[in-house]
Amino acid sequence: MTNVHTLSDQELIYKLDGKPSLGVAIPLGMQHVLAMFIGNIAPIIIITNLLGIPQEQKVIMLQCAMIFAGLVTLVQIYPIGPVGARLPIVVGTSFAFVPSAIAIGKAYGIAAILGASLLGSLAAVLVGIFIKQLRRFFPPLVTGTVLIAIGLSLMPVGVNYFAGGVGKPDYGSPENLMLGFIVLITVILLQRFTKGILNVAAILIALVVGYLIAIPMGKVDFSVVAQAGWLSFPRPLMFGLEFHWDAIIKFAIVYLIVSLEIIGNLSAITLVAENREATEREMGGAIIADALGSALAAIFNIMPLNSYGQNAGIIAFTRVVNRFCVATGAIFLILAGIIPKVGAVVAAMPSSVLGGAVIVVFAMITITGMKMIATAGLTQRNTTILAIAFGVGLSFSFVPAALEHMPAVLKAFLEDGVVAAGILALVFNVIFPEDKEENLAAEETAEIAH
Repeated sequence: MTNVHTLSDQELIYKLDGKPSLGVAIPLGMQHVLAMFIGNIAPIIIITNLLGIPQEQKVIMLQCAMIFAGLVTLVQIYPIGPVGARLPIVVGTSFAFVPSAIAIGKAYGIAAILGASLLGSLAAVLVGIFIKQLRRFFPPLVTGTVLIAIGLSLMPVGVNYFAGGVGKPDYGSPENLMLGFIVLITVILLQRFTKGILNVAAILIALVVGYLIAIPMGKVDFSVVAQAGWLSFPRPLMFGLEFHWDAIIKFAIVYLIVSLEIIGNLSAITLVAENREATEREMGGAIIADALGSALAAIFNIMPLNSYGQNAGIIAFTRVVNRFCVATGAIFLILAGIIPKVGAVVAAMPSSVLGGAVIVVFAMITITGMKMIATAGLTQRNTTILAIAFGVGLSFSFVPAALEHMPAVLKAFLEDGVVAAGILALVFNVIFPEDKEENLAAEETAEIAH
């Protein structure tokens, strides 16, 4: 009977609406939490440190970040009317808003950041509502470009985690690199040579192995856990809200760009889950959920939320698309926010341990983008668009010093590789007309190759 139950669980985790046992679902959900946890709290830490926010207020903001990441993830998985995608999307605090938030915060303070987040989110709501009319502007060529840009942009983040975290005194130390490689090798071995739960939970198991090895090495600081409280609830409008039109416009533009990332991440999930593109209903629901979640999050003291590319990468890597599994991770996030000690245990994980796991996950996002572009065909028109998007849009983000003397508007555009590559692909996809004969020839070539 045990074997029958195990087989049933193993079949269910690859189904969108299956409900495997909690013993199987919880580890798979925890993989997603661990992959996004540091990314979820890092933007808060960056902004609060720069603006000199007191420690006790910073802790409350971190709580809110975990709670609202979990709540909006649940809405994405189990929609409320038109709000949500009904797909295993994991949501967290967005890095995309950090540069604008820093500029706004230095000029007006944190209340202006939250005010801009609240009103700027209306731009994304409109994109979600009119996605049917706008969808033609986001074919596989454009969404695939965005996915590749996301993956390539995240790879340096993975390497920095792998080396121990930027700014840490032991950055790049042999101990950190050893921990990263232990986790990476564990993931590879489990993925290649095991089956069942050991295979699909490879990332979680590798993280636990790395965590346990890091303890006797003195890499885990449990003082954070000791200082954390047992129960705490966030409070709204801790900083208040301020509204400045220039700040609102900046955030509105970023919200529009982030909608591209949401579509890209969504497409990655549907491609893996059911070998199809995302529907208009899924796209619109996902964008609206993130936008309204961000508006509510602003009232509770935190920056905008966004669907996470690294979690789409985990789904691409494990092929586990089960909504119930991801929902268990979302519930843990909410509990971690309400019970600070739980979140503190995860927060104590060394960056190098996390880096060993996510470095491959980030690469999978890029590969998924390549698959999407392959469906569009590498015609002369498409390769020209790709060359412009990556050659101009992505290259400057790798060498930010080259932008030092550029006008502020152009600098703000080019320093974010995902934004620049996505917009350039979008614009030139409209400007350059499709050649039907060229498309037909590409399809025939693909059929012959297949």
